[in-house]
Amino acid sequence: MKPGPHIARKRFGQHFLADGGIIDAIVAAIDPKPGQAMVEIGPGLAALTQPLVERLGVLTVIELDRDLARRLRAHDQLRVIESDVLKVDFAQIPREPADARKLRVVGNLPYNISTPILFHLLQYVDVIEDQHFMLQKEVIDRMVARPATAAYGRLSVMLQWRYAMDNVLFVPPESFEPPPRVDSAVVRMVPRDNPALVRVDLLSELVQVAFSQRRKLLRHTLGQWLQTRHFAGDFNVQRRAEEVPVEDYVALALALDAAAQ
Repeated sequence: MKPGPHIARKRFGQHFLADGGIIDAIVAAIDPKPGQAMVEIGPGLAALTQPLVERLGVLTVIELDRDLARRLRAHDQLRVIESDVLKVDFAQIPREPADARKLRVVGNLPYNISTPILFHLLQYVDVIEDQHFMLQKEVIDRMVARPATAAYGRLSVMLQWRYAMDNVLFVPPESFEPPPRVDSAVVRMVPRDNPALVRVDLLSELVQVAFSQRRKLLRHTLGQWLQTRHFAGDFNVQRRAEEVPVEDYVALALALDAAAQ
């Protein structure tokens, strides 16, 4: 799959992986096997696509760039979905092979919309086996951050509730063409087996309120929000948002949902 020249488009946040050693390391971390159904988001110039499809036999790719999608369709082992990934219903993606139980999702995510993509995929976690994404290192630091650290925030809570995550590989800027101005890394995200069955929209809203003024005690933000909902339960608002562990936010969302029944 040898594409001709393609100019990276800023509006799509395109930075193409070009370091063979890094590509090999990413593929080793993903460890694709024949018979697994895999979806690659943003295959671009197919740096990861080629070694993945060689190991899988068939691969579904999601590509927004019309020119790149046309090039990808020339490969008979690729199933190309030409779309904005935020509009893709992952539950409806045909399994390739058809007997695969769940999807494995991989990709070099555009830095400008990486967080919306991560939140979009939360809707489909029940049909996903695991996710391996290249992201801005600072984003991954926030994803895996522990409470009482500067990086801990809404992204940490929402994703740690649903996934076990590991930063598996550092990727320097010179691994890309053109080089981004930031460091990158690869994260592994494995859905938790028995997560608390909380409403995503409710958890997202309360966490967003909590971190809206992270330097203030929660009584100024989340406390007032809870009062408007006439919440009579027990939740310590004499803390800052970053001091509250994931399980406390989840327990609060469960209590709010139960009180509304």
